[in-house]
Amino acid sequence: MRLIVNHTTSYDYDAPVIYGLQQIRLTPKERAGQKTIDWDLTVEGGKIETSFNDQHANHVNLVSIDPGGDKLIIRCHGEIEVSESSGVIGQHRGFMALWNFKRETSLTTGGAAVAGLIAELGNDYSDDISKAHALSALIVQHVPYIIGKTNADTNAEDAMKAAGGVCQDHAHIFITAMRKLGYPARYVSGYLMMNDRVDQDATHAWAEAYFEGIGWVGFDVSNGYSPDERYIRVATGLDYRDAAPVSGMRYGGTKENMIVQLQVQQ
Repeated sequence: MRLIVNHTTSYDYDAPVIYGLQQIRLTPKERAGQKTIDWDLTVEGGKIETSFNDQHANHVNLVSIDPGGDKLIIRCHGEIEVSESSGVIGQHRGFMALWNFKRETSLTTGGAAVAGLIAELGNDYSDDISKAHALSALIVQHVPYIIGKTNADTNAEDAMKAAGGVCQDHAHIFITAMRKLGYPARYVSGYLMMNDRVDQDATHAWAEAYFEGIGWVGFDVSNGYSPDERYIRVATGLDYRDAAPVSGMRYGGTKENMIVQLQVQQ
């Protein structure tokens, strides 16, 4: 399937920016099952200082905000060809060792709530992947999709306690539990073509776990299945902060207003 993406992120600042840098991870990954036909990223109100691949093999553009500017617009447009793989990504690649995907981060912190989830999951499964799918379903039972209960800094344990969250929270809980069960797991940000609409207001997030003999397998906890040819993988990492579409810093006490316009269609 070939997917067309049009994605614009606009930042309006309430005062001129003295100095600012943004890391932009909005270039889809090149791997088996996903091929870039065309992709273009442009910036208005800033400039691309350099581009590089980070420790997770994510393509990163480092963008500086024009000094004294009060607006930054990031536009992405392209066509990606994706094939069905039942969520299987395959063997590990990138610069980070596989064992490092078992370690806890500030966003994948688990306590009593996550431990209770694992205890409820149990061990009566025919194979590891069946167990992971059962975990995914159990997470949504405890943490239904509800906007406004969490934020970008909410960790897995607090999302469990909030009893509601979004795709970022679902991915973090899944990753935290899988790591405690002994599996490498990572966060994925990207695009999803919706069945019921073209216009969207945000990118999507899901998780991947690594199984011996199979490799990385994706799990979209929020939607209850493994990613198919409607998904475009853009960035991966230990958690959201590693794979955030846009992250950075700026000097001064300016506040920002962000508007996202996104279309994904066949």
